Amino acid sequence: MKRHLNTLYITTDGAWLSKDGENVVVSSEGQEIGRVPVHTIGGIIGFGRVLMSPQLMGHCAENDIGMSFLSENGRFLARVVGPQSGNVLLRREQYRRADDETATAMLVRSFIAGKTINKRTVLRRALRDHGASMDATVRARLETSADRLTAIARKTANRSILTDELRGLEGEAGHVYFAVFDNLIRSDKDVFKFQGRSRRPPLDRVNAVLSFVYTLLAHDVRSALECVGLDPAVGFLHRDRPGRSSLALDIMEEFRPFFADRLVLSLINRRQLGAKDFREFENGAVLLTDDGRKTVLVAYQERKREELTHPFIEEKVTVGLSWHVQAQLLARHLRGDLDGYPPFVWK
Repeated sequence: MKRHLNTLYITTDGAWLSKDGENVVVSSEGQEIGRVPVHTIGGIIGFGRVLMSPQLMGHCAENDIGMSFLSENGRFLARVVGPQSGNVLLRREQYRRADDETATAMLVRSFIAGKTINKRTVLRRALRDHGASMDATVRARLETSADRLTAIARKTANRSILTDELRGLEGEAGHVYFAVFDNLIRSDKDVFKFQGRSRRPPLDRVNAVLSFVYTLLAHDVRSALECVGLDPAVGFLHRDRPGRSSLALDIMEEFRPFFADRLVLSLINRRQLGAKDFREFENGAVLLTDDGRKTVLVAYQERKREELTHPFIEEKVTVGLSWHVQAQLLARHLRGDLDGYPPFVWK
C-alpha cells in the first residue's frame, strides 16, 4: 500500500524553493523560512509568485513529486511532472474504452452512482445529527431531496441508458443537492449565504471555499492517477478538452460530497472561517484572503490524515489514500482483473 505523504503548500508571495541535500528549502527575501525532507512529501503546490530552482524541479521529477502552480486566488495555472513510467498497455486500454460507448457508459454509471449516493448520505447525516433542532419545513425538504437522490441513483443502474442521458441524471442530482445545501449551514447565516453553485468567479463566500477545496482535490486525484500509470487527461464522464484533467474530474466526483463539501461545511459551522477571511471585488467575485487560505489548507491536510475503512477493499486507510485506492481499482478494471469499477461509497 502506498504511504500517505503530505503536500507542501507555499502561500508566501515571492518565495524561492531550492534543494539542499535531500531537503526542500523555502526562502523569502533571502532568509530561510522553512525546510522539509523530500521523502515526506508527495506534491508541491505554489500559490501566486512562487519560484523553484532547476535542481529542485529535477529532483522532484525524478522522485515522482508533482509540482502545481496556482494563481494567488487558487486558479490552476500549470503542472510539472517527470517522465511517465506507466504501463503503455494500460493507457492504450484506457483510450480504447474511452472511444467505446458501451464501456464508457459502464464507467460513467459507476461514477454518477457513487457521487449521487454520497450526496444523499451527506443529507441523511445532517438529518441524523441535527434533524431534531431543524425547522419542520427544512427537515421535510432535506428528506424529500434525499429520497429524490435515491431514485436518481437507482436510475443509473439501468444498462439501457447511455452516456449523455447519464450526464443528464448527474445534472439533476446536482440541482437537487445544491437546492438544499444552504440548509446544511448552521452558523453565521448572515455571513454565509448559499443560493447555488457559481464558478469562475465564485460569487459568494461558500462558493469561494468550495472552489478552492475542489482545486486542491483535483491536484491530489490527478497525482494518484499518474502514480498508477493512467492518463489523467482522458476521461469518461467529462469530455476531452485541451488542458483539462478529465479523468481526475471523473474520479473526484465521488469525493466531492464526502470529502470536499463536508470539509467546507465543518469550517463554516465550527466558525473556523468568518467574514474577515474573504475579499470581495467590483465584478462580484468573492475570494479567500491569505489567512483564509491557510486555515483551509491546514484543515484539508488534517482531514486527509483521518482514517476510514475503505468500503471495497475493507481495509483501514487514511482519507488521503482513498483516491489512490480508487485509481488502483480503475486500473484493475481496465486490465480485466475486475468486472466493473467499484465507486467509493461513503457509509
